[in-house]
Amino acid sequence: MNLTLVTVEKPADMNFVLGQAHFIKTVDDIYEAIVQANPGMKFGVAFCEASGPALVRSAGNDPALVALARKNALAIGAGHSFIIFLQGGFPVNILNAVKSVTEVCSLFCATSNPAQVIMAETDQGRGILGVVDGGTPKGIETEADVRVRREFLRTIGYKL
Repeated sequence: MNLTLVTVEKPADMNFVLGQAHFIKTVDDIYEAIVQANPGMKFGVAFCEASGPALVRSAGNDPALVALARKNALAIGAGHSFIIFLQGGFPVNILNAVKSVTEVCSLFCATSNPAQVIMAETDQGRGILGVVDGGTPKGIETEADVRVRREFLRTIGYKL
């Protein structure tokens, strides 16, 4: 078995969701779930088929985000994995909808941070072991940090 890292390639402030599912219609079902949860969000999703033709399947409502999802899905190359890139919203706007898709097994991350996917490769194929999401904490938040965090949440509309 070989261990490798795949860096998710994306613009610095773009959010993405990485997960695992199990069926050819995953890409269509995730598309429908996102559109129902947040109709105004722009997104692209790509899914790595694990058998048969073993293609990267894709869908979305923004061609550039679909292309970005395809590129990263192919680089990750783990069977039954999927990646969603989004604009005009945050992962929190769609996570419950994506998790409720029948064939979604798990989510590895939802972030806009720089991320590396930890891969295991065997003679059978590739699998995702985990994700390095952003940096290591630098300390414990102070009362001033709490105020800044809460103000930020108000600024983006998540707190009154």
